[in-house]
Amino acid sequence: MLRQRILTAIVLLLIVVAAVMAPTPWPMLALLGLMTVCALWEWLRLVMDGAAVRWGGALLAALALALLSRWLVDGRPALETVFGSILLPLALLFWLAVAPLAVAHARVPDACRPALLAATGGLLLAATWYALAWIFLRHGAAALISLWALIWAADIAAYFTGRALGRHKLAPRVSPGKTLEGAAGGILAATVWLLATALWWPGSFGALLVMGIGWVGVLGVGVALAAWSIVGDLFESLLKRRAGVKDSSQLLPGHGGVYDRIDAVLPVAPAAALLLLTSL
Repeated sequence: MLRQRILTAIVLLLIVVAAVMAPTPWPMLALLGLMTVCALWEWLRLVMDGAAVRWGGALLAALALALLSRWLVDGRPALETVFGSILLPLALLFWLAVAPLAVAHARVPDACRPALLAATGGLLLAATWYALAWIFLRHGAAALISLWALIWAADIAAYFTGRALGRHKLAPRVSPGKTLEGAAGGILAATVWLLATALWWPGSFGALLVMGIGWVGVLGVGVALAAWSIVGDLFESLLKRRAGVKDSSQLLPGHGGVYDRIDAVLPVAPAAALLLLTSL
C-alpha cells in the first residue's frame, strides 16, 4: 500500500510540474478541470444513487468547464462578476456556517435531501475550480502552488502532530483519528509556511497577501485558512460516514479518490481567491 501510495504521488507531482512548465495555460486548466469533474463524480457517488446521475453530472460538468475555461482565458468580465460576487461568497458562507454546524452535530441536516446535496456539491466544486484557475491565470503558478503547499503543510503537520501528541479528540463521531493537538499543529505549520513564503518567495500567495493586507493580516489568514482546511476534511468524512464508505472512490491507487485528496482545498480556494480579489 505504501509503495502504491508513493508511486501515485510521484506521478501526480510530475503531472503538476509538466502543467506548470507548459508554455500555455491550457494544460493546467485541463488538469484543474479533470480534478473537478472527478471530484464531482465522487461527491455524487456519496450523496445519490444511480450511475446515470453520476456520469451525467460529470459529463455536463466537463462540457461546462471547457466552455468556462475558454471564457476565463479570454478574460470575460461577466465571468469574474458572477463568480466573484455570487458563487465564491456562497461557497464561503457554506464553509463558514453550514459545514461547521453539520460537523458539530455529526450529521447532515435532514433538510439536505440528495438532490440538494448534489447541487451543493456542484456549486462548491465550481467555486473551487474557478478560484484555482483564476489564481493561476491572474497571479501565476507561484501563487497557486504555494497555496496548495499551505494545505499540504497543514495536513502533514496535523497528521504527525496528532500521532505524536494527540490526546483530545477533535470530532470523534465524524473522524475518530483527528485530535485537537493535531489540528493545532496543522494550523501552526500552515501559518509558518504562509509567513515564510511571504518573505522569500516572490509571487507566492503569502507575498501577494502581504502587499494587500500586511503582516498581521497574513498571520490571521494563515490561521483561518488552516482551520477551514480541517473543516473541509471533516465534512468529507461526514459524507463518507453517511454513505458508509471509507474512500470517495479508488481513482488514485493508494490514496482513495480525488475528493479525498482535495477535500481541504474546497473551503480554502474560494476564500483565497476572494482575499486576492478584494485586497489587490
